[in-house]
Amino acid sequence: MSSDFDDTLFPNLNHPEMIEVGVGALAIGQHPRYLMTPALGSCIGLCLWDAALKQGGMAHVMLPTTLDSMVPGTEHRFASFAVAEMVHLLHEAGSPRRRLVAKMAGGATMFRTEGTMAHIGERNAAEVKRQLDLLNIPLIAEDTGDRHARTLELRLDTGEMVVRSYLYGVHRL
Repeated sequence: MSSDFDDTLFPNLNHPEMIEVGVGALAIGQHPRYLMTPALGSCIGLCLWDAALKQGGMAHVMLPTTLDSMVPGTEHRFASFAVAEMVHLLHEAGSPRRRLVAKMAGGATMFRTEGTMAHIGERNAAEVKRQLDLLNIPLIAEDTGDRHARTLELRLDTGEMVVRSYLYGVHRL
């Protein structure tokens, strides 16, 4: 997979090995597959990776907790649920929690607003970190904050997190 890495600003959305993680969703996969989520603004893209099995998961977290929204729908959109659920799914696939490491991106301040959605990017990042701490999973890299959107990939062969943005191009963590 690494040999055909696409270093352009726009990822190949039709790549047969790509697993797209939609807004408010999560997924797990194993090499040679890789995970991608587009359009992270204030949302957080959380990646968990197990080097021994070359597998991992990604969640596109929209809100910190279920208390932040009265909109019906999947609980995967909330950090307070998605982090533990992804750990559970990876454990069922053979990855014990002690082998997992985390990386995350997103949490931008996309709009100036007040009220319940003020600073939602910062609050998303803080809740994801809190959930990781509760589960004793180390956060080894992050690209959060600022005022720009990101597209995120997790390469399951290396654990590399690829962050693409219009403002800063492509970088790897």
